[in-house]
Amino acid sequence: MTTTEPDPKPRRGPLLAGIALAATVAFGLGLAAYLGGHGKPASEATQVTNLGGPFTLIDSNGKPFTQANLAGKPYAIYFGFTRCPDVCPTTLAKMARLRARLGKDGDKFALVFVSVDPGHDKPKDIGQYVTLFGTPIIGLTGTDAQLAAIEKAYGVHVAKVPQPGGDYTIDHTAGVYLMRGDGQFQTLLDHNESDDASLAKLRQLLG
Repeated sequence: MTTTEPDPKPRRGPLLAGIALAATVAFGLGLAAYLGGHGKPASEATQVTNLGGPFTLIDSNGKPFTQANLAGKPYAIYFGFTRCPDVCPTTLAKMARLRARLGKDGDKFALVFVSVDPGHDKPKDIGQYVTLFGTPIIGLTGTDAQLAAIEKAYGVHVAKVPQPGGDYTIDHTAGVYLMRGDGQFQTLLDHNESDDASLAKLRQLLG
């Protein structure tokens, strides 16, 4: 594996232009569901009301982790990678802020980070990374097959972007998926929305 570091400002035009593309579905309770991803219409990926489902991944201690570990508690799940120069650290820092603003209610949901870069991110690396944000975060990764399965289940776009010297960066869906305690998808926190808008969605998730 090359040791060349990726360009600190990788070509992210397709990601930043396409990530705002979403499908909005009206629910009886007035919720909105969004599916982001590299300019790909939601209808070509999956139905936004059916996101999520069973998965098996690996936690930061190298142990198996499944959806059963999250059963009964709402959770926010985000897909990214530890070398991400902007969107990932910005998003996780935002989630830490929102949790703090919720006060005692901030303990009522789990925050999950799934690395989609198993070539670079090993369980120990992910465990160290999530400690940087000052809030409890469950760090996960998996084999290529395990990650492909959960990416499909959540409609996550992931694409390697080659960099000079043979390394790569990754374009990926930038939204945070909010899941109810029964494992059903509720809505997505858009990367570009305000803290107040995201906080309102979290409060609705926690009921």
